[in-house]
Amino acid sequence: MSRSRLVPGVEVVAVPGRGLAVRTPEGEFFSVRTGGADEDVLLSRLTGVTTGPVDEELDRVVRAFEEAGYLAEGPQDPQWPAARRDIRIVGDPVLTEPLAAQLAALGARPRTTEAVPASDGSPVAVEDLLDGDPAAVVWCLDGPVPDGLWDAADRLPDHGVAWLRCHREAWQAYVEPVAAAPSDVTAAHVRSRRLAATPAHRELAAYWRGPRTSGAPVRLAPPAATLLAALLADDLNRWATGAPDTAGLPSRRRLRRVDLRTLTVTEHPVLPVPEVAPIPKKDG
Repeated sequence: MSRSRLVPGVEVVAVPGRGLAVRTPEGEFFSVRTGGADEDVLLSRLTGVTTGPVDEELDRVVRAFEEAGYLAEGPQDPQWPAARRDIRIVGDPVLTEPLAAQLAALGARPRTTEAVPASDGSPVAVEDLLDGDPAAVVWCLDGPVPDGLWDAADRLPDHGVAWLRCHREAWQAYVEPVAAAPSDVTAAHVRSRRLAATPAHRELAAYWRGPRTSGAPVRLAPPAATLLAALLADDLNRWATGAPDTAGLPSRRRLRRVDLRTLTVTEHPVLPVPEVAPIPKKDG
């Protein structure tokens, strides 16, 4: 039997008078019809303790778990690959510091900077972001994204570097999808999609450009900053290790909106924006 250990999030419980039940990662319960299989041996098998030969009835039950996707093969926690370990984190310390701590705990090698100075004083160039040969670049802003700030970073996937970002707009924060290939969703794509999805597109564009008048400033509390860092770290970990998406939208096609007052996370599908075909020239 190639697989015998339960995947993380799946648990089996003995229900008095009703036998065994499996709890799925979604929190649902299903009865397990063990037939003539020894329940104690089955439970030992599912924890990975017993790996020897099995009888026909036990084999039937274990195969049912495998066909349902509840069994794992190999290590339960994929290790962060050495080739993707160097992560450059740019932005505001209230977000970059908890993110760096979480990435280090996962096995990455994060390097943080508060700003990316251009070599000649011009707007940030992709070469400035590639300094140090990172495998991925993460940019975290405790505020809206100024026009053009992420234009150069959007070209990082063309150089084989993964690109991930987040920013805050008052009490809402946005975690954008990982862009690891030229065909993935960039920051410019997200801006275009958000403008297209709201009737207040003129107001939203003006808000991004600024200036903005506000009263008491919104403070990013530690729990909110930790949540945003956790979302970013999880996306990076899945990209680095190749871990599959477990539920919801695909991670490379998902924009997440976080309500910083309630710490509620909502997911929204987002796709790349095709290039507009040029208008053909008229004769004469």
